Amino acid sequence: MALDFEDGKKQKPFVSRADRNKTKEKGSSLAAKTIIGRILLSFFTLILCILIAVFSCLFVVVNGECTPLRDRLVLSAMQASATKWLPGLFMSGDTVEAIVASSYVVNTDVISLDEYAASLGKDSAITADKWENAVDGMIFETIKGSTFSGYVLLVKDPSRLYVGTSSDYTKGLPGINIFDMAEKEDAIAIINAGEFADPGGQGTGNNPMGVTFSKGECVWNDSARRTFMGFDKNDRLIVTEPMTKAQAENLGIRDGVCFQTGNALITNEGGNVSIHYADNNTGTAQRTAIGQAADGTVILLVTDGRSASSLGATRNDVIDVMIGYGAISAGMLDGGSSSLMYYEDYYTKFDYDTSKLDQYQKKGLVNKYKAFTTPRRMPTYFCVAKQAPTTSESQE
Repeated sequence: MALDFEDGKKQKPFVSRADRNKTKEKGSSLAAKTIIGRILLSFFTLILCILIAVFSCLFVVVNGECTPLRDRLVLSAMQASATKWLPGLFMSGDTVEAIVASSYVVNTDVISLDEYAASLGKDSAITADKWENAVDGMIFETIKGSTFSGYVLLVKDPSRLYVGTSSDYTKGLPGINIFDMAEKEDAIAIINAGEFADPGGQGTGNNPMGVTFSKGECVWNDSARRTFMGFDKNDRLIVTEPMTKAQAENLGIRDGVCFQTGNALITNEGGNVSIHYADNNTGTAQRTAIGQAADGTVILLVTDGRSASSLGATRNDVIDVMIGYGAISAGMLDGGSSSLMYYEDYYTKFDYDTSKLDQYQKKGLVNKYKAFTTPRRMPTYFCVAKQAPTTSESQE
């Protein structure tokens, strides 16, 4: 049937309310998708611009005339297993190797024990009145440097220090984290200890590297030549490089670990104290170190890093802290994301505001863990026993 149109005009086709609603919904959906798409495009464009700017700045820095800043950035990146590849994006391998090699150059200051003790004088951080207020037979302090914040635990009785192990290492089992070690050993305080294989920052901490002693026994020996830090049966901290199993046994080592090479910071022999500075090692990082004062007090140090408030400490920073506490021997332990200090219930003992602590600190971790993973699994830790061992135990 033909339809009549008024005034010769075509009549608009009828559209139902349901169809109109569907059209509106499609329009709204399309508009929403368009907005989301534009937001995502803007976001990724911003990220790309930031990356380009960062890489451009890094390229200018590492290839410019400001070599001290360049070297610091390179050495800081080389401190962590996961970022060792980064400097190679901006400079030749030979240049990176030259910077790293220069950082190993050590300038040793030698001073007699008497002169060293006199130079400390009243400035020594370990004083008799501090021990009067000691908690758990230890002094716990926070410190602040120009580029780092740190935590120091002073242990009056060195016989309480020993190496805790994650396993017997015969089956290559993964290491354990610091909280599991605290439970395993019932230790009141712990710091991370020796080296382990960590390719790309993905190591499982199954076995240590270098000769390792725990509770009077050699529990690992792969013949790797590394800096050694350990206690003998007279509770004296020995720091040397390298240390073989035979040498350790001759010295009566009871507990000790290894960490790379060139990590002896302060040594003493023949009535002299030798301080091993490395002025070209300007890389900042999270650090762990152990030292001992002339009266036997053990100095445990962990620093924060990788944050705006604490970029990290240099090697010389660690030496200066150890000198400040009167160390006559000291060595650097594993650092970076391995740097951890545990102290049982410290936040209650020292009246911390727990609302400001993160999930790991509420479990006893003192420092601020900065990594994308949970606290590392490691094979060895320096543990502090809740009580000193009995005479028979210490002689075993």
